[in-house]
Amino acid sequence: MKYTVDIEGGNAFVERLKEKAPSIGGFGGTFRIPGGYEKPLLVSGTDGVGTKINICRVADDYTTIGIDLVAMCVNDVICSGAKPLYFLDYISTPKLDDNLDQIMEGIIKGCEIAGVELIGGETAEHGRFSSDIDLAGFCTGIVEENEILDGRLIHPGDKVIGFPSSGLHSNGYTLINDMLWRHKIFYKEMPELLTPTTIYAPLINRLKDEIPILGMAHITGGGIPGNLPRCLPEGLKVDIDYNAWTLPEVFTKIMLAGEIPEEEMKRTFNLGIGFCIVVPPEIELNEGYNIGTVEKV
Repeated sequence: MKYTVDIEGGNAFVERLKEKAPSIGGFGGTFRIPGGYEKPLLVSGTDGVGTKINICRVADDYTTIGIDLVAMCVNDVICSGAKPLYFLDYISTPKLDDNLDQIMEGIIKGCEIAGVELIGGETAEHGRFSSDIDLAGFCTGIVEENEILDGRLIHPGDKVIGFPSSGLHSNGYTLINDMLWRHKIFYKEMPELLTPTTIYAPLINRLKDEIPILGMAHITGGGIPGNLPRCLPEGLKVDIDYNAWTLPEVFTKIMLAGEIPEEEMKRTFNLGIGFCIVVPPEIELNEGYNIGTVEKV
């Protein structure tokens, strides 16, 4: 069977996007670097949504996965102390359909929440050579050279504040998909699996003006044990107090339904803490949870 790419449909798709993201459509996206920086550094990150996209397919709901895509990239970039500036996306799909409009609506909404501009992207129609949709995103931010967070400011005695996640975010879904299949659990029994990832940029942008932040960590695959050490200098550690916050119900449901050991849960999921900051010991916040103290190894 001969397969032809839907050129007219692709052009119509781009024109619909340009109504809400007028910067797209050229061969390359442009962005004016903001003033006020003496020695600015650009910080870039790229990420995807992994096998969470499979839950979208099963549920026939792609309305929030675009927010996840923006969040995964933006939340990484802000860990360096950068302010996110712009975003680009890549979508691979077997065919052009309404699912793409849902995805792009989510991406545009995510960019609005994060305060970034969508300046370009690529939508590739692969026909019979692709069996499912796949997504990738790219974000760039800016930070003053002497304000970049690289761990050098963190010392023993500093404390770690954890901020709540909205749920699973976009990690651990390979395990989730396997659990659903093995135990014949239907998506409609766990609709919270599609809750979008929290975008922490507005919170962090505000806190940077209020308190000294010494380090930051985006809690993704690997959980807190796999991500918090990435912002610490060599020779330091944090023993996490998992009793400092209440475990969200969705993680209890997953642990019981999938018969997953507690240690594997800690190494796979965020368990209710989606982002961490390290602050001096005297700092008191009315938001987040004090989940641990920095100490020597």
